[in-house]
Amino acid sequence: MRIAALVKQIPAFEEMELGPDGRLRREGHELEMNPYCRRAVAQAVALAASGGHECVFLTLGPPAADDVLREAIAWATDRGVAATGVHVSDPAFAGSDTLATAKALTAALVRVGPFDLVLVGRNSVDADTGQVGPQLAQMLGLPFLTGVKELRVDADLVHARCEHDDGEMIAEVRFPVVVSTAERLIDPCKVDPSGRAAVPAERLRRIDAAELGPGPWGQAASPTWVGDVRTVASARAGEVLTGDPAEQARAAVARLLDRGAFTPRPTDPDAPVLPTRGVVGAPVAVLVEPGRPHDTRELLGAAAALATGVGGHVVALAPVGADVPEPDRLAAWGADAVVTVVGVTTEEDVARAVADWAACAPWAVLAPSTAWGREVAGRVAAAIDAGLTGDAVELDVRDGRLVAWKPAFGGQLVAAIHCESPTQMATVRVGVLPLLAPRATTAPAVSEVVGSVRGRVCVLTRTRDDDLDVLAEAAAVVGVGRGVDPADYPDLDPLLAVLGAELGATRKVTDNGWLPRARQIGITGRSIAPQLFVAIGSSGKFNHMVGVRAAGTVLAVNPDPEAPVFGVADVGIVGDWRTVVPHLVAAVAAATGR
Repeated sequence: MRIAALVKQIPAFEEMELGPDGRLRREGHELEMNPYCRRAVAQAVALAASGGHECVFLTLGPPAADDVLREAIAWATDRGVAATGVHVSDPAFAGSDTLATAKALTAALVRVGPFDLVLVGRNSVDADTGQVGPQLAQMLGLPFLTGVKELRVDADLVHARCEHDDGEMIAEVRFPVVVSTAERLIDPCKVDPSGRAAVPAERLRRIDAAELGPGPWGQAASPTWVGDVRTVASARAGEVLTGDPAEQARAAVARLLDRGAFTPRPTDPDAPVLPTRGVVGAPVAVLVEPGRPHDTRELLGAAAALATGVGGHVVALAPVGADVPEPDRLAAWGADAVVTVVGVTTEEDVARAVADWAACAPWAVLAPSTAWGREVAGRVAAAIDAGLTGDAVELDVRDGRLVAWKPAFGGQLVAAIHCESPTQMATVRVGVLPLLAPRATTAPAVSEVVGSVRGRVCVLTRTRDDDLDVLAEAAAVVGVGRGVDPADYPDLDPLLAVLGAELGATRKVTDNGWLPRARQIGITGRSIAPQLFVAIGSSGKFNHMVGVRAAGTVLAVNPDPEAPVFGVADVGIVGDWRTVVPHLVAAVAAATGR
């Protein structure tokens, strides 16, 4: 068995920033391996060690990126695995977006392959697109499994348990296959600088653009580019209270009232979806994910506004199934036409049918930023050579073209992503677009596209253990860390009730299975923007608190007055949460009448 693991070098997360060209600034910052890539390396080495298999690591990046290859090779060497590294490096690759990156890595894999198993990180934490894996699989003509948290190889058969947004999928697939690794798959690789420096130079091979072919490469091959950048303000008041717990609670609630933390969000429930214009102009398509009507409704409402702005019409691309809304409902939400995708259920088969339909050159294709949406949209973008913006939070039209605003670096920035390809694509974060009132409409035009089943991915089960929309829509969230025993979660129910809050968590909590992964907040979880976030039993580590940068107000409860969490909170209460929470409930009830 030949195994390839792709790795990416990124700046240490706390130091990430954009340069004047809108690209990631690397000079002068500490660099490290992307956290998800550490799992890909560790899994590749574990598999190679179990059967004497060949292991090759690849990276695309500037000369300094060879350090992540050295770290991967050193990790393998320490475990008795002979591994080599391939460094795809050339100034011609500068400015690569995800599509151009996937093209270069595909060419490199073909050059040094073939491989039975290609492992990639689920996503990179600097961009958080999750697009390179499925685009790579599409270009290689291979099946793809995303977010694998359990992996077993039996001869040429891969058994996988995949961690999706609010549930999991169990599937089997035969070699060759591309697999993206989840955080919980395996302990990450980690090698100190001396071990990396000891890797002999002959274990590394450099491939330049000329060796891969005429291209184009880099910016010339990138259909997307970065425009305006907005910094997301995240300064916190940092007021830490002391003294009697009841007095602290009353004082904290007074501060929260002053900050508007209990004021209902402004809503306009009567704002309707824009009226239908009929099937005129270019299509603005929405991929309908089965079982997610809320997300579909958001996207169709936004698509109706975009279509009006460019003189087009909205097409809902809907796989046939019991958990897909009926055409009349899709029309009420914004669709002018419905194209049913018949005969296919797996992501790669749906993507191929959608790519065939996209020969009509739609103005745009929108999809939810879920595991399903990222794979389908990523494959379609690679198939039709379209620019794809991942995890957008806002959509706009400028000069007749789509502008997708995307958060970067844990929400520290929001950048306007433009696209030069005829069909523009975006995946959109769940819960960020307005939920518009359904419009009165006539029956939409309905047609179908018939897909073909490849049968490469055998899905045994799909299950859900939560709802992805919950934290996205919550006005208040109480986030728990390891300082709260799961047996004591019921003691937080009165606080959740009086705040109208949902329960979120740190990575350690979801790692232990105390709450579903959909509740994980932070760099490898969710970014949320409630009016109020209450941190309980959390130390306040950057990787967690970066996920609430966009929260209106942050309240922290911790017994240690020196806890880092107080430095990233607006108001802090020093005390044991068991003592503080009842006083906090009473103070909120007295102040709000709830």
